[in-house]
Amino acid sequence: MNEPRKPAEEYVVIRHRPGYRLRRTLILLVFSVTAAVGGYAAGLAQGGFRFSSVEDSRDRLEREVEELQDRYSDASQQLVNLERGRTIDKQALNQARKSIVDLETQIVSLKADLTFYQNIMAPSETSKGLQVDRLSLQQGRHQDDYSFKLVLTQVGNNKSYISGVVAVNVIGKRNDEKEVIALRDLSEDIDDLGVQFRFRYFQDIEGLLKLPSDFEPVEVQVVAQSEGKKSAQAERTFDWVELTEN
Repeated sequence: MNEPRKPAEEYVVIRHRPGYRLRRTLILLVFSVTAAVGGYAAGLAQGGFRFSSVEDSRDRLEREVEELQDRYSDASQQLVNLERGRTIDKQALNQARKSIVDLETQIVSLKADLTFYQNIMAPSETSKGLQVDRLSLQQGRHQDDYSFKLVLTQVGNNKSYISGVVAVNVIGKRNDEKEVIALRDLSEDIDDLGVQFRFRYFQDIEGLLKLPSDFEPVEVQVVAQSEGKKSAQAERTFDWVELTEN
């Protein structure tokens, strides 16, 4: 009796293909190289683009820096010009103010001179004859040094000369005690106790005086005495503080 026939077994038949693996490897290698070359080219292109952008940015920044430097230079020059102009304006303003002060001082001086001559030529009834018109003091370089100017006038009757002597005394304190010092003892320009005068309208008596360092002046007394048949005396006392403040 014949045995039943078994189903035909399935066999996987692997055919031998010479060079298959080699071709496969070559294809993979070609793709890899192609991809690498493409990536490198893309990288070069991208790198070149970035390099160009950096170059452009650097050039633009350099131009901006140059423009800023130019603007800074212009601004600095404008500032110098403004400072120089302000200095010139200040100088001109100060000069104008000084001129105004000088003119005002001259006006005051001219008014005083005008009043002075008017009083001499057309005096009031109570101010005729010999007068001690004014005394001025000006401090020198040192604290105790002063220049002085005494003005005597003949008011009203100016047809004839008037002559006589004038005595000047500085009254003050030394060691808390009252002391009177004659001008002769303070000034090398005065030789006598009484200074001689002779004039028709007015006379100035000028010189320098030096106070003792321990002497505190309070006032100055001036006594003028004319000579002749119509002799007269004029006396006036000046406050030291008021004299030195002018």
